[in-house]
Amino acid sequence: MHIAMGSDHAGFDLKQEMLGFVRGLGHEVSDLGTHSHVSTDYPIYAERVGLAVAHGQAARGILICGSGVGASVAANKISGVRAAICHDTYSAHQGVEHDDMNVLTLGAKIIGPELAREILRAFLAAGFSGEDRHRRRLDQIRALEKKHLGGS
Repeated sequence: MHIAMGSDHAGFDLKQEMLGFVRGLGHEVSDLGTHSHVSTDYPIYAERVGLAVAHGQAARGILICGSGVGASVAANKISGVRAAICHDTYSAHQGVEHDDMNVLTLGAKIIGPELAREILRAFLAAGFSGEDRHRRRLDQIRALEKKHLGGS
């Protein structure tokens, strides 16, 4: 699976560690920045990753900032992106299975590398269930996007 990954300066070190981990799981990864510890703004990278997912250039995205909150808020402004902060494995796989979550956000100041690996493994191994109730809810989410974000 092709994965788009990005971070701001606060998530840079964790992103660098997770790039190799995700590749080691057999995924192709595009590193969309940042590429240093220099202070930068998370919306830049949330947009890059979100657009890569929304335009089909990546199947899923991973964003890392200090808390995970800002990256999630920014990514969810892009039509077609369903981003969520997950600091546990249950939410990471359930978000994909039930809500077709396609962007995972992590807080580098909240969790460490070992937990991040477990969360990423759960997120990347999960698939959307396709159950009627989940499809119905996803259709409702798409209707909200169309109504409020101009999505299709």
